[in-house]
Amino acid sequence: MPRKRRKLSKEMEADMAAAKRKVELITALINDIRDEDIQGEYLEAFAQVRAAVIHLTATYITDGFCEETEATLELYRSLIEQFEEEYEL
Repeated sequence: MPRKRRKLSKEMEADMAAAKRKVELITALINDIRDEDIQGEYLEAFAQVRAAVIHLTATYITDGFCEETEATLELYRSLIEQFEEEYEL
């Protein structure tokens, strides 16, 4: 049986590209922190955000626009908001 065609969304792709850029920027800012203890704390706190973006990208590539990718994008948005509220860069 042929596999279903995955549904794509230009808006989702734009949101994913913006999320990737933001993760790259914040990772660079964290890597610029000189104090290793503080840097480690920030990296640990930011790991969930990075994992959400990686999962979002991988799921979108395999499944396209679906409930899981929408939920992962919302998860990313809440995690990045929480990170920005708790940590100053």
